[in-house]
Amino acid sequence: MSTTALPQEAALRRNVNVESELSSASVSPSDSPFDSPRRSPSQTSLSSIEDDEATEKSAKKEKLVDGNGNQFEIPGYTIKQIREAIPAHCYERSGLRGLGYVARDITLLAVTFYIFNTYVTPEIVPSKLARTGLWSLYTVIQGLFGTGLWVLAHECGHQSFSPSKTLNDTVGWICHSALLVPYFSWKISHGKHHKATGNMERDMVFVPSTREEYSTKIGKLAHEVSELMEDTPLFTAGVLVQQQIGGWPYYLTGNVTGHNYHERQPEGKGKGKRNGFLQGVNHFLPSSPLYEKKDEHLILLSDLGIAITMAALILVGKNFGWTNLLVWYVIPYLWVNHWLVAITYLQHTDPSLPHYEPKSWNFTRGAAATIDRNFWPIGPHIFHGIIETHVLHHYVSTIPFYNADEATEAIKPIMGKHYRSNTAGGLWGFFGSLWSGARRCQWVERCEGATGENEGILFYRNRNGLGAPPAKLSAPKNKA
Repeated sequence: MSTTALPQEAALRRNVNVESELSSASVSPSDSPFDSPRRSPSQTSLSSIEDDEATEKSAKKEKLVDGNGNQFEIPGYTIKQIREAIPAHCYERSGLRGLGYVARDITLLAVTFYIFNTYVTPEIVPSKLARTGLWSLYTVIQGLFGTGLWVLAHECGHQSFSPSKTLNDTVGWICHSALLVPYFSWKISHGKHHKATGNMERDMVFVPSTREEYSTKIGKLAHEVSELMEDTPLFTAGVLVQQQIGGWPYYLTGNVTGHNYHERQPEGKGKGKRNGFLQGVNHFLPSSPLYEKKDEHLILLSDLGIAITMAALILVGKNFGWTNLLVWYVIPYLWVNHWLVAITYLQHTDPSLPHYEPKSWNFTRGAAATIDRNFWPIGPHIFHGIIETHVLHHYVSTIPFYNADEATEAIKPIMGKHYRSNTAGGLWGFFGSLWSGARRCQWVERCEGATGENEGILFYRNRNGLGAPPAKLSAPKNKA
């Protein structure tokens, strides 16, 4: 199976009527009262017929349509059903096994460093061009192994590494600090992401722009974006490069892609603070509204880990040369950042995924607003399955990665059509999804005609003529 998300209708363009696409499949009269044969004029009054037509139109308007143009239904199962479907042994964690994986990843990093420093030298490889190519390959390989180590520290943050909180936090702090990640600071904000996934006002990761926010960014009014020309591929490429290189540092220093409702912080830390560089919302300041006062010492401990690593890197640069440091550590570090952003982005960005306003959100719905993908062989064997089993991870984050495949299969019957995966194309399909996500998922908005609970469910739209078209909005009336 290549995908279990509702099929992407790539051919959908702006000149296609979405409702006709949705109703193109044949439906039996018994499927819905709105699809049953209408009574003849001899059997009913004209007013009754008009009432039926109005009801049908209302029903159509109430349809929730995702970014692919497919009808969306709200999940109806419970978290209790999900947990009970998972075999008991899947919850078991082994500290020894976890340490074994850490040892494996560190060994891979060390052996790779030894091989290149021993054999990719002017004496053995006289060609400077060949050495440059080989050392470029080194940065890519180390970036992959470094990402694997990052994922293991992520396991520690979720307490899925072992039954011991002390062991988890010790290993997580060491591994993340070595990768310039403020472990406890990240752990706290990431925990809030899991508690509020898909919530437009509480989520901490890749909260999409609303139509109003998107239009403001590009200097337009909300009603104008549906009429704009599509982005050029060069522009899309530029957005992706900026995201992949600067996304992670900017998230740590400015909470970019996280929610921006810091005024609601109960201890008052968020007053006057907004996301953005030097705006007081980051992962390094104990005064940041991302954290409560009781956690401030953990933020300082995270900063200490970063300071130790920075001191070690400066020492390496002074003793072995800054160019060597650039190749040995800095460029692989940028590769780790790239993979981290790409993985997280594609876990939470897809035309089939909903986002929820607070009135329509609950944990079960939010956890289903994620998608599994396929990055074989790198994903399962180097990245510890973080790409392939993310839906399960959002329901029960304490299940260790080596049990996640079995647990994922166990919850699929419960989730049914609400389990989403897009594995088409494998590794290359993953990169294709990165591009299509940037083209198709530009902002979220409500579906036309939605009311009540449905009004609080938002879906991706874009200005590039792909998938379901954005709603046609009227220009605001000028006040006299």
